[in-house]
Amino acid sequence: MKKTIYKYFFSEFVIYFTVILFALAAVVWTIQAVNHLDLVVEDGHAFTIYFSYSFLTISKVLTKLIPFCFLLAIILTILKLERDNELIVLWTSGLNKIHIVNLIFRISLLVMLLQLLLTSIINPTLLNSSRALLKDSQLQFIPSLLKEKIFNDTISNLTIFVNEKDDNQIYKNIFIRDDGNVLSSIGDTSTIIAKSGYMSSDEKNLILFNGNIQKLDANGDINIVKFEKTTLNLAGMSTKSVSDPKIQETSTIQIARCLKKESIITHNCDKSKKTQMDTKIELNKRFGMPMYIPLISLICCFLLASRKDKKIYYLNKYIYFFIGFLILALAEILVRYSGASWNNTLIYYFIPIGASPLFYFVLIRAFKYENLSQKI
Repeated sequence: MKKTIYKYFFSEFVIYFTVILFALAAVVWTIQAVNHLDLVVEDGHAFTIYFSYSFLTISKVLTKLIPFCFLLAIILTILKLERDNELIVLWTSGLNKIHIVNLIFRISLLVMLLQLLLTSIINPTLLNSSRALLKDSQLQFIPSLLKEKIFNDTISNLTIFVNEKDDNQIYKNIFIRDDGNVLSSIGDTSTIIAKSGYMSSDEKNLILFNGNIQKLDANGDINIVKFEKTTLNLAGMSTKSVSDPKIQETSTIQIARCLKKESIITHNCDKSKKTQMDTKIELNKRFGMPMYIPLISLICCFLLASRKDKKIYYLNKYIYFFIGFLILALAEILVRYSGASWNNTLIYYFIPIGASPLFYFVLIRAFKYENLSQKI
């Protein structure tokens, strides 16, 4: 009978947890994907790169939402069983409430392990892959470089300005500054000025008319070459989107080695105080934040002790939800200060590890007179 009850409770929780998680993730991911449209509009990446990059960031969204969704799912599961009078049936059948507390706590441990797997392995790997996509991709939408009255510097060492664009797709008063031999077809050109121009049908070449090319030679002299028509090949160039992995995109092993001050070649590792602090904060996010999930589960278990004859009974679900949400919010805030010193790090881990046994003891005291003599 106990196994049947446990399976039923667990199945109800899984339904609530899955629905809430994927519903919220869909909303957050959609908003995030809209923000990533700058990869196409501003940086000129292909739509395939955009969709692949957005898809690989789903794990980051799930990681952020799991603790909150767990809080909601546990509360809704308890309220659902209570609303249908199923909890009363369990209590009258001899099941002690502490058994349900133990079940909820075990579920929280499973969710914590899932969160740890995401934060320490899956999330950094997928985010690193998304960054590699940007690093290896080339400019696809050349027209995105040509915007009216905007100095566009999407491509490193290359700045393009267009005064206006008419209805016939003709660009007027074009200015191009090349500081790094980006336009290989014209050698060491530094500045190009043209009265007009248009994009070729394959959108790979920019044809310019009536302008001049100003070259800076080795002696510092400027040579001016006038032209009536010239073609610039803009295909195959890469944008200057951030290609180096951020610290949240770095593997856990590399971060740990950096924290040990081992000599490794990585973008996010040096011996500066700020880098060491950021490294500790990132590790605490990956391993410390999931430890607050079991603490949240015990907070929710106090709903089992609610009695309908009390005046604040109908407020209990809001009270415990607010307490759980407050703990999650404090965990997010405190983790930002946990890297300031090792003492702060120890305090950050001690809060969930120390508070969980305390709350569990309080729950045992609250339920010790309920069906103590019966076992299921």
